Amino acid sequence: MGLIDQLAGQLLGGKELPDGLVQSLSGLLEQQGGISGLVEKFQNGGLADIVQSWVGTGDNLPVSSEQIEAVLGGDAIGSVAEKLGVNPGDAAAKISEYLPQIINQLTPNGEVPEGSGNLLSAGLDMLKGKLFG
Repeated sequence: MGLIDQLAGQLLGGKELPDGLVQSLSGLLEQQGGISGLVEKFQNGGLADIVQSWVGTGDNLPVSSEQIEAVLGGDAIGSVAEKLGVNPGDAAAKISEYLPQIINQLTPNGEVPEGSGNLLSAGLDMLKGKLFG
């Protein structure tokens, strides 16, 4: 397991992630303009309540793989699928399973952090804060 996967596992409470998923999600977030860009895309796609639940401090609302595909588009899903070596439907299912948790962990105060374009940097900053106060 690589550094990024270990970091994501720590952020997600030790949950082991499928190979390459964190890197794929990190790339996806960067393509969407970071957390703020992704949130805006979900809001524009009619899923404002769902994405706000991930950012907020309450329970995360689920998102279906079909909703993921509709909001992110076939090209983005296809890119993740190619990196994971799976079909686009499976990639969308993995994204719908893990993206809410990752966004939730990267927005612990119920707000999108400034400079949220890089998942790894945001995650490393969070981990550093947990380790060093």
